[in-house]
Amino acid sequence: MSISDELVRRARTVKLLALDVDGVLTDGSLYYGAKGEELKRFDVKDGHGIVLWRELGNPTAILTARSSPIVSARAAELGIRHVLQGERDKGKGFDKLLAQAGVRAEEVAYIGDDINDIPVMRRVGFAATPADGVAEVREYVHYVCKASGGNGAIREICNLLIRAQGRWEEATARYFAEKAEA
Repeated sequence: MSISDELVRRARTVKLLALDVDGVLTDGSLYYGAKGEELKRFDVKDGHGIVLWRELGNPTAILTARSSPIVSARAAELGIRHVLQGERDKGKGFDKLLAQAGVRAEEVAYIGDDINDIPVMRRVGFAATPADGVAEVREYVHYVCKASGGNGAIREICNLLIRAQGRWEEATARYFAEKAEA
């Protein structure tokens, strides 16, 4: 992955990873069962990226305009402590998140995919969008992922942040330890 010095500088200062849900943590599709129950599809690799980030002592947050018990369940499974749902005004929701997490805006990486994410993207130290994020957000981000939402974009950002912070070997050592011992 070839990234600019400016992007690495921004990534090094990140202490909190904040995510939109629909179109970022998922592919943006909404599935409804016969009884009106909502279903979402999550990518396991994205989840493992969040786990690698968290295991280094870094928190992750969810900031989304919609509300869903499925999101709460997935957040709990991944150890995501800060979950703000139903935040239609994401700028105000972001203020709540900063207070909850005890970080400054410039210490946050935010991944969003649509125009309602722009108020947050304008304030954070590192803004990104999945490859299939809407065109209007691209002028507000520092990085456009190669992967699309719900299909590896979060993993891509987690890997980028971990590598930029010089912690890749620390994050992955246990997976390669057995091979090294053989």
